[in-house]
Amino acid sequence: MAEEVFIPKLGQTVEEVTLVKWLAADGSKVAQGQEIMEVETDKAVFPVEANAKGYLHRGPYNEGEVLPVLTVVAVIGAENDKFEAKAQPSGEAEHGELSVVEASQPGAGGPQTLAPAEVFASPRARKLAREKEVDLAQVKPTGGGGVRVAERDVVAYLSQAPKATPLAKKMAAEAGVDLREVPGTGPRGKIVKEDVARAAVPTKPAPALQPALPLPEAEVVERVPLKGVRAIIADRMGTSVHTTARVTLFMEVDATEFVVVRNRLKERVEKDWGFAPSYNDLLAKIVATALRKFPRVNARLAPDAIEVLSHVNLGLAVDTERGLMVPVVQDADRKSLQQFGVESRELMERARNGRSLPDDLTGGTFTITNLGMYDVDAFTPVINLPEAAILGVGRIGPKPVAIGDQVVIRQRWNLCLVFDHRLVDGAPAARFLQYIKQLIEEPYLLIAM
Repeated sequence: MAEEVFIPKLGQTVEEVTLVKWLAADGSKVAQGQEIMEVETDKAVFPVEANAKGYLHRGPYNEGEVLPVLTVVAVIGAENDKFEAKAQPSGEAEHGELSVVEASQPGAGGPQTLAPAEVFASPRARKLAREKEVDLAQVKPTGGGGVRVAERDVVAYLSQAPKATPLAKKMAAEAGVDLREVPGTGPRGKIVKEDVARAAVPTKPAPALQPALPLPEAEVVERVPLKGVRAIIADRMGTSVHTTARVTLFMEVDATEFVVVRNRLKERVEKDWGFAPSYNDLLAKIVATALRKFPRVNARLAPDAIEVLSHVNLGLAVDTERGLMVPVVQDADRKSLQQFGVESRELMERARNGRSLPDDLTGGTFTITNLGMYDVDAFTPVINLPEAAILGVGRIGPKPVAIGDQVVIRQRWNLCLVFDHRLVDGAPAARFLQYIKQLIEEPYLLIAM
């Protein structure tokens, strides 16, 4: 009997993936455990292995296509077996015959739209839809060759529904507000009562804009689809800019002693550790120490409270071919410099290779982003929600500085702290940045921590 191959669950929040590449040809013989395809989530690219040995018979799914998790994409069996569109993952198999209520036949003019009571659906799909009050006519079917609503289709529909608090859902129902049109400002973009209240207030229509002139076709040299990681970045950055009360603090730091300490550490430990501690490693250690001393910066905004977090989990912004990724070092304040260096390098390497594990990019409480290697002096990064702040780091460079009545050359470093004023006030944020400055200028103080 042929064994079904389906898109596995790749983390609790992943509901759909992009089929990146088939690694085995249709009809080819495969071994159990052999990688047969690659799929992409919003975090990384993952291989999917054959769960049996035999001949691979692929379904009608093309590279670049977005598929829900648990979709059966192929079968492995005898050479003369074939893929059937009605196949379902064995773990999600739906029992019972196809359930149709007064289904009308398509006429000569082509397929017709089914009324809600005439939707083709499995019994388990109908049961789940009744329990969750889902209109089956709104659910995209994938079973039975794309004409039957399966249970997994209802699950996928529910996962894509706007996330909202119970009170927000009640207010939306009473006010006739479509939650799909309401931007959420709660944790992870959840819709809260204030969002519904704003959406329920009629707004004055904006003045008509002059129509934009169409670009000549010859001027468009490339069209990059806004999907996958790029779409996630666009959505989250836009949400951050439009929902946070951002304030930016700039501070120039004397990094002369910091540079000396890093160079001495490099000479003493590089051979034993297998790597040289970087400026980022040392700065991360300092920032983690500062977050422990100033816990209100290590916080996030809940619908009705500011939540101060017990763990210091540092996100490190990394430039990859797939876009900006932020792997997270858990409990950074409790790790030695060597432990932090080893773990951060493993995380960043997986991110650059598109092999991040599902938990590599989650749970951050504060982010550091460094553009100094690109000769950037200073910049204002965008807060990585639901975090309260982010530190932007520029380049370290020699600069003439007046000390007493003399002008000397010192290594200067520009730091930029962007914080959400809804959570943190200006003075506490300034003290936090000032403390980081003190530890950079006097790094020996870390020994006393």
